[in-house]
Amino acid sequence: MTDRAQHGPGRRTLLGAAVLSTAAIGAVAGPAAAAPSSEAGKKGGGPKSGGRRLRDLPVPTVIGHRGASGYRPEHTLGSYQLALDLGAHIVEQDLVPTKDGHLVCRHENDISGTTDVAAHPEFAGRRTTKTVDGVSLTGWFTEDFTLAELKTLRATERIPGTRQENTLYDGRWEIPTFEEVLRWAETQGRTRGKPVWLYVETKHPTYFRSLGLGLEEPLARLLRRYGRDHADAALILQSFEPGSVQRLAKLVSTPRVVLLSGASSRPWDFTAAGDPRTVADLVTPAGLRWLASFAQGIGPTLDLVIPRDAAGKLATPSTLVRDAHAQGLVLHPYTMRNENSFLPADFRRGTDPNAYGDAFGAFRAYFATGIDGVFSDNPDTALLAASDAGRD
Repeated sequence: MTDRAQHGPGRRTLLGAAVLSTAAIGAVAGPAAAAPSSEAGKKGGGPKSGGRRLRDLPVPTVIGHRGASGYRPEHTLGSYQLALDLGAHIVEQDLVPTKDGHLVCRHENDISGTTDVAAHPEFAGRRTTKTVDGVSLTGWFTEDFTLAELKTLRATERIPGTRQENTLYDGRWEIPTFEEVLRWAETQGRTRGKPVWLYVETKHPTYFRSLGLGLEEPLARLLRRYGRDHADAALILQSFEPGSVQRLAKLVSTPRVVLLSGASSRPWDFTAAGDPRTVADLVTPAGLRWLASFAQGIGPTLDLVIPRDAAGKLATPSTLVRDAHAQGLVLHPYTMRNENSFLPADFRRGTDPNAYGDAFGAFRAYFATGIDGVFSDNPDTALLAASDAGRD
C-alpha cells in the first residue's frame, strides 16, 4: 500500500515487553450520508463467501501494515515478528519478483530507499530508469537481481527523516522471500497454537506480466505447497488491480480483497486495457456488486470512507461502508499511522510533523463508520483503539 516521528516515553513503555520478546530476531462514494454504527458493521460486514475463518476475524481487525513498520524497517522478519508480538490479527506482505522468478517481500520493486544497495559498488551498474505503471523511476529494481544477489543486501528504514529511531535497525535483516515468511508463519503458528494470518499483495502485476514475471501463478503454487490455497485459509490476497484478483480467483480459493486508491484514479490494468472506469465507478453500488462477484472484500483508502475537506479535516462519512456491506463485502481501509503528518488535520497535535498526534481520536472516528478493520503501521495503538471501540 501507498504511503514520520519523535517518540516520547509512552512509545517505549508500550513496546517494552514486545521488544524483549523479539530481541532474538538477529471516491468519495456517492452522496454523503450518516455513517452506520460500529455495531452495524460487525453484523453486516461478513463476506458472502470466503471461509469460516475470514468471517470469524475480530472486528475491528488490526492489520500490521508491512509488519510493524512504525517501529522497524518495513517488510523484514523483524517487522513481521514485532507486529505479531504486539498482537496484530494479520501481518501484511507485498510481493515483487526477482530476475530468476522468486517472490520477495518489498513494498516496491524499486529498492533504492529500502535497502543498502547504493553502498554496493558491485551493483552500481544496475542503477537505471524505468517506467512502472506510467511513472518514471530511477534506481535499482528487484527484477534486475537474482535472489542470491538480493540476499547480499540488507534492509533499511524507508523514511529515516520521520522515523529516525528505526534507523537503529538498518542492516539487521535481509530481504525475506515469501516462502521464508510462510515458513516463519508455520513456526509461529505451532508455537502459539493457532494459525498466523497473512495479508498478501501482488504489486504491479500487469507490469511484471509484461516482463514474463507474472506474480499470480508462482504465488498460487506456494499457497498450494503450504496449504493456504483454500477458502478457510488464514490468508487474504489483495491487489490494486482487479484483474490480478480475478486471475488469483481462478487459481486458488483463498479469500481475496480489491484495493482501492483515490476516487479519480484508475487501476493500472484498466489503463493498460483501455477500460475507462475509475475507482469512483467501482465504489458505486453497481461497481461493488461487480467486485463482489470475485472478491470477498475491499481495501479502500481511508479518504473514501471519510473524505477530508479543503483544510485536511474529516468531513461527512460517505456511504461506502453501508454500500459495501450490502454486497457482503468486508472493508479493510488503509493506512493509519501515529505521526501528525499522516493524520487528518483535526487530530494533529503541536507543530512537529513527525511527532505523534491524537491517533486514538482518529481511530475512533474511523471505527464509528462500521469498517471491519484497518491497516496500521502501529498495531499496538490500533489494538488499544479497537478495544475502546468494543466498549462503546
